[in-house]
Parts: sequence; structure tokens; C-alpha cells
Amino acid sequence: MSVNVETLEKLERRITLTLPAETITNEVNTRLKRLARTVKADGFRPGKVPLSVVQQRYGYSVHYEVMNDKVGQAFSEATTEAKLRVAGAPKITEKEGAPEGEIAFDATFEVYPDVKFGDLSSLEIERVSTEVTEEAIDKTIDILRKQRRSFAQRPQTEAAAEGDRVTIDFEGKIDGVPFEGGKAEGFQFLIGEGQMLEAFDKAVRGMKVGESKTFPLQFPEDYQGKDVAGKEADFMVTVNKIEAQHLPEVNEALAKSLGIADGTVEALRADIKKNLEREVKFRVQARNKAAVMDGLIKIAELDVPNALVQGECERMIEQARADLKKRGIKDADKTPIPAEIFQPQAERRVRLGLAVGELVRANNLQAKPEQLQAHIEEMAQSYEKPAEVMRWYLGDRQRMADVEAVVIENNVAEFVLSKAKVNDKALPFDELMAAQN
Repeated sequence: MSVNVETLEKLERRITLTLPAETITNEVNTRLKRLARTVKADGFRPGKVPLSVVQQRYGYSVHYEVMNDKVGQAFSEATTEAKLRVAGAPKITEKEGAPEGEIAFDATFEVYPDVKFGDLSSLEIERVSTEVTEEAIDKTIDILRKQRRSFAQRPQTEAAAEGDRVTIDFEGKIDGVPFEGGKAEGFQFLIGEGQMLEAFDKAVRGMKVGESKTFPLQFPEDYQGKDVAGKEADFMVTVNKIEAQHLPEVNEALAKSLGIADGTVEALRADIKKNLEREVKFRVQARNKAAVMDGLIKIAELDVPNALVQGECERMIEQARADLKKRGIKDADKTPIPAEIFQPQAERRVRLGLAVGELVRANNLQAKPEQLQAHIEEMAQSYEKPAEVMRWYLGDRQRMADVEAVVIENNVAEFVLSKAKVNDKALPFDELMAAQN
């Protein structure tokens, strides 16, 4: 085998591979003879099928298989010898004009880029922190109380008010014509909890059982029902039942119902605080990590291999099809999804992945076993049976790989923050919890 490496453009390389034709022929014959021992054919006993019959039936596929194997092996040996890190699969084409007795191929491929970074100390990054306040604990307790609330029917003389659960019949029309989803009977909702559009919610407040009312309602332009978005409807509503809600008291009974062993309110608040602090830590970490990655991608200098971007696009398309299938879309696996819509996101992912990989390699930021263990333990604490959750993670290679990726990203974020210009910002608890991470 002889090897010749050419640099084409940026990351693109070409290797010319030359193989003796005799090597291919000998291997094809060896495999056909091996196949003849087990192949079945009408009129012949097993193991007695003539080689000519095996050649006629399987010659092409065996030859194709051998060519793939030998060229692949030659390519692997050539790139190893040349110390090339191949990105993606090579494109291999047979080359004309090879010397007699030899077969030549051109393998065109991309290599991984050299990654260079600007000055990390010049990078400005906003690092947020959030404190779990007594107010945050109070709000969480209110949510837990609402999850355990009960309802009692109001007397017919009392009007619907904030927090009441009402049962209604309604029908909406646009220009006098009913529309899909605009009519219901025995419909329930809680007043003042954002379950209905504000105009609808306000219209029902103050109504009594048996009362009916007609009112106009303007649908927002961005309303999820596109057929009615931006249009005005007239609604007729009739109240059938009004129920007042009752929230449990914050006492020992509530604490015990929430699994607090000693049943004290103090222990309940301490448990809530611990859980909120864990959630806040993960959210703050994710937010700061995103800020680091945004900064890192700006100062990372590298050429992005097209093969890796195409591969990432394909993975994103498959994920999109899987999501469509989960939603019950028919023939989701055949849905045409153009790769172009994922191109920018795929390129960013590849660029960032290469940058992170180089930082990890150059600064020994790999995930240590004790870091993996600590991360899993921390995640498991938010579940009822932490030991089972830990076994669930530790017993699966892919889940452990996901954990390792998170820990490595955390290591990279801490490393970059230790070098960059950091602007610390206190973020209110509600703002952090409302943000989409």
C-alpha cells in the first residue's frame, strides 16, 4: 500500500490509496470457499455446492464486501500513519489510471480543526445568584396548600368571587356563528387563577347560581386557537354551581401529610428550604453555564467540519420525527424535514462541542469519579427513594454518559469563570423560577 495525502481546502483532505488487485482477488476467493461449506442450493448436498455456483450467486456481494473492508482498513492505516483525526465518514471513489495489477482510490474527508481561544480574561460574563427567602418558602407552602384544598358549595344567594370554583355552561359566537371549541356544558374553572382569558374570568365574577349573562370577548392576536385569534366573540354564560375553596391550616397535620417525620411546621419549612435550594442551585448553574457557553463561542477560533454539522442536522431531524411520533402524527418517520432549518443550531452545537472539548483536553477538566457520584447523589435527593434513583443512573451506560457530560460542562464553566471578568448579579427567586432553562 502506498499513501499520498493532499490538503484541498481548510479542513478537507484527500488520500490516494493503492491496493494490489491480487489482494482483493485472494480474499474474495477465500471468503467464497468458506461460504461454500455452509451455503445451500437446490440439487446439492450442504457443503458440496460447486464453487462456480457460489461464485455466480454470491460473487458480486462478496467482492463488494471485500472492497469495503480492504479500502476501509487501508484508509484507517493511512490516516493513523499520517496522524490525522478524521471528522465524519470519508467519500471514497475509484481512481482511473492505476498501474497494472493495482487498484487506486481517492478518499476525500475532513479532519478535526485546531481550536484557538482569544484571551479568556477579556471575556465579560454575567454570573447570577439567587437566595431562597422566607417569602419563597411561604409561596411554596401556599402551593402545597392549594394542592390539598377542598371545596364546599356556596348558598345560592352568594356571588362568585376570587378563588371560587364555578361550574358553567357557555356558548360563543363570532358574527352570530358558533365556532369550534366555543361551547361547553358543566365546565369548571377557578376564578382568578389564570385558567381563562381575563375578560371571561371578570365576566363570571359577581354572578350567582342560575344567572345568565352575555358579554363580548376579544381573542388575543397570539391566541393558540388560530381560527379565532384576533377576533371578537359574543359569549353567553350560565352559572350552575359556585364552590368556595378551603385551604388547610399550616400546622402539624399539614406537615405530617407532607411526610415530615416529627410533624412540626419548623421542620416542614426546613425541608422546603432544602429542596428549593437544590432546585435553585441547578437552575443557577444552568443559567451561568449558558452564559459561559455564549461567551466561549465568541472567542473560539476554529473551522467547523461540514461532515459533523451534517451529522448533527441528521440527529436533530430524527429527534424531530421522534417528537412528532410521540404526538401521534401519522407517518412521522416519513415526514420531509429540510436540514436547512437546523443548520445554524447544528453548526453552533458542533462549534461549541469542539471548543469545550479542547478546553477539557488542554486543562484536564474531565469528570472525576467523585464528581459523578456527588452529582447523582444530589439529583437523587429530590426523589422519594434516592437509593433506587442512584442505582437507576449507575446501572445504565448512556445515563452515566449524560451525567458525565453535565459534570464536564460544569467544570468548563467554573474554569472559564475563574479566568473571565465576572459581573455578579442577584436574581430574584421568582424571576429565576419563571425563566425557561
